[in-house]
Amino acid sequence: MTTVFDREAERSATLAELARMASGKRAELIAEYQRRSEEAYAPETLRNYRQITASFRAWCEGHDYRAEPPIPPEIVAEYVETLGGKLSANTIETRLWAIAELHRSHFQPSPCRHRLVELSLKAVKRKYGARSRQAAALGKAEVLETVKRIGTSRKGLRDKALILAASDSWLRASELVALRVRDLSRQDDGSSILFVARSKTDPYGEGDYAYLSPLGSRAVLQWIDCACLGLDDPIFTKSQDGGLRTPLNPSTVSRIFKKRFGRADVSSHSTRVGGVQDALRLGCSLGSIMVAGRWRSPEMPARYGRRISASQSAAAEVAKAYERNGDNPLAD
Repeated sequence: MTTVFDREAERSATLAELARMASGKRAELIAEYQRRSEEAYAPETLRNYRQITASFRAWCEGHDYRAEPPIPPEIVAEYVETLGGKLSANTIETRLWAIAELHRSHFQPSPCRHRLVELSLKAVKRKYGARSRQAAALGKAEVLETVKRIGTSRKGLRDKALILAASDSWLRASELVALRVRDLSRQDDGSSILFVARSKTDPYGEGDYAYLSPLGSRAVLQWIDCACLGLDDPIFTKSQDGGLRTPLNPSTVSRIFKKRFGRADVSSHSTRVGGVQDALRLGCSLGSIMVAGRWRSPEMPARYGRRISASQSAAAEVAKAYERNGDNPLAD
């Protein structure tokens, strides 16, 4: 008779065995878990985890609750309820991931899987909506118009190269700042291919490629020449002459975008959103869009292009077809 693997039963048995373990051995396991987490997770993930768990502990202490695992599910459910209307549903779910990871790091069962917490999250979504805030789009037309207005100072050359590279390649900020000069390969038509060594969807470094137009290539090469960058130097570094050749922080990319475009609603992600919307207007397939943006599933590009897709839907085509035929009940 074949035995069906029961993940929950296996997890419960493991936790029960750990609970019987001597406190000294348990402390060693917790310390080892922390060490291995430092090696397994990306620095940005670890930074978010620490910020979220510190905030959650502060909330627990402010409500006279114990801030260390195991934390009862009713307390976590109350925490979720207090976040409703203040944070998006996606952000709340990220906080629940951090609380679950906090418990895993102490070899305790996660309270986030409890039905009370699930119901609390459902209630928040029902009351405040589950829509996630999307970065404002920066399409190619606005990018080109903005780049025209940027001067030829050292900082201007850096910012033009950064903006055009982001618009052409649809790279995330973390991917842009990780590029090094050796990652750029010229092509016969004046364009370039960028080697993306690691990304959000490629944490183990299989590598991928992104496109850089002839205009974007010229801008990047002008900046490289101006800054006298070597093959191993990051492409997008600080603009001060003689300064350290260290890569920009991803948050700095968003600040540059806000300043250069004169818009508070844009971020480093805006060129990805704008690129998808431009591609849909031109009739590009979802498959080619996924390749361009290095998405593993169609969910995100479909979300970015939802507004454009509505004007290209079957309902829109039917309405346009009948209007072309002169079927206008409002005509005089």
